[in-house]
Amino acid sequence: QVQLVESGGGLVQAGGSLRLSCAASRSIFKPNVMGWYRQTPGKQRELVATMTSGESTNYSDSVKGRFAISRDNAKNTVTLQMSSLKPEDTAVYYCNARELTIAGDNYWGQGTQVTVSS
Repeated sequence: QVQLVESGGGLVQAGGSLRLSCAASRSIFKPNVMGWYRQTPGKQRELVATMTSGESTNYSDSVKGRFAISRDNAKNTVTLQMSSLKPEDTAVYYCNARELTIAGDNYWGQGTQVTVSS
């Protein structure tokens, strides 16, 4: 079992920046994908950004050009640098790790609140 621990959420004014970090308790079998999703009350969880162990990235159209994902495979961490934040970015952000293997184990963090004030 893998535990994912997020940090870095908080309150920021519109136009500001925040950095989210996620650390996995152990190495994740490769190939894999790690990333960030977000959820607001009454809505489904949605993809924000992901990066594979081969460093291919995928971003939601709503965050392209403002958010940047990175990872350190040696440290089992994934980071989301968020800039030019908007009130509509307010959500609980969840770290995710998924093994791209036959078993395909999927792990979630506990979530961290990001609030952007106008």
